[in-house]
Amino acid sequence: MNPRRGWLGRLWSIGTGRFGIIVVSLIVLTAIVATWWTPFPPETVDVSARWAPPGLPHLLGTDANGRDVLSVLMAGARTTILVAVGAGVVATVFGIVFAALGALTVRWVRETVAVMIDILVAFPVLIIAMMISAVWGGSLWVVVWSVGIGFGVNIARVTRGELRRVMRSEFVLAGRASGLSPAQNLVRHLLPNVAPVFIVQLSWAMAAAVLAEAGLSYLGFGAPVTQPSWGGLLSELQRYISIYPLTVLWPGLAITLTVLGLNLLGDGLREATDPTLTRASAASRIPLPEVIS
Repeated sequence: MNPRRGWLGRLWSIGTGRFGIIVVSLIVLTAIVATWWTPFPPETVDVSARWAPPGLPHLLGTDANGRDVLSVLMAGARTTILVAVGAGVVATVFGIVFAALGALTVRWVRETVAVMIDILVAFPVLIIAMMISAVWGGSLWVVVWSVGIGFGVNIARVTRGELRRVMRSEFVLAGRASGLSPAQNLVRHLLPNVAPVFIVQLSWAMAAAVLAEAGLSYLGFGAPVTQPSWGGLLSELQRYISIYPLTVLWPGLAITLTVLGLNLLGDGLREATDPTLTRASAASRIPLPEVIS
């Protein structure tokens, strides 16, 4: 890994990062295209075209309502991207704020935040999302907020530990001695050094958000029926899996590839942005002095 490259160049040179970029880019591009165009309207029901096999004009076939499966998958990509990005933003804000409060403030605040994090971690994210959805109704925003906060707690727990470890480093102590405020120390020294761990946790949170949305939609607690989603399509098609098993393959494959792509992209970003790995790579390229015998 060449340290002179930018982080994007280093990311592309890593196999997992390159695979993650390609997969996530294809999903995002599909979601953008589906905003203006799909082969067929995804909400159109055509009983005469029920269970059409893959081919022309329905490349991936149709479902029990005669909807074009490819069109529903393309429209469902928008739901997936919305949930992944929205939950990622909520988890980022929640995780950074709680991690900073739990590592950089006075003792009683740190202890209170630690207790709150321990309590929230004990509750499964999907259970919380199902309870909130049962009260407020099935909505993508309920899924985004509940999943984002749930995984934000995990990010805060891991990032808080990393912040406390980095705080004992010599460069952080030197910055504090030179008069840097806690906020300046956080931005200049602490966050860049915990960024690799944070990025991995965030990519896991976004991938888990995709799975959570699919699972909630599958159970009827996620996206409304009128909004196409991969989990909702999977829930509809699994009832006919013994008769038309191939149709279940497509939403399952889309979910699997998206989750895999996000996880591998996060792993590649960690390796491309980790300052310790970059310094180690640079040190390995320093020529050793020749020994004259």
